[in-house]
Amino acid sequence: MDRKHRYDVAVSWTGNRGTGTSGYRDYGRDHRISADGRPVIEGSSDPVFRGDKTRWNPELALVAALSECHMLSYLHVCATAGVVVTGYEDDAYGIMEETDDGGGHFAEVVLRPRVTVADPAMAGKATELHEPASAKCFIASSVNFPVHHEAEVIAETRQG
Repeated sequence: MDRKHRYDVAVSWTGNRGTGTSGYRDYGRDHRISADGRPVIEGSSDPVFRGDKTRWNPELALVAALSECHMLSYLHVCATAGVVVTGYEDDAYGIMEETDDGGGHFAEVVLRPRVTVADPAMAGKATELHEPASAKCFIASSVNFPVHHEAEVIAETRQG
């Protein structure tokens, strides 16, 4: 069984203002990200790096990928463990540090999932399952900075 998976995307720069990269301020950072059969993502750089604040930037996309991957892994481990999740939201953030040479790196990403479970008796197990979910997350397993979790689990309230 082949256990390798390939993910093809196309990125095309759309920020040529007529003179290409003739100067740092002379070109736009706009670009398009596409993959077969999916909507195009309009991208740019972060506004601090002369980008368009209305478009996705790589830093946001990385934080989103970590949040999304953790959620999907978490839902899987909960389903396997018999924990019924009825709601999941995350307000994640990442901290990137610039270096003196013009580069930079992420120092950390913090995921803050708010999970709703169907039964109060499931809350403890639901909290514990964030750790194995993180270990199964393909994206978190691929980065070289810490991904922290500040999870909140609440039990669904039923009106009856």
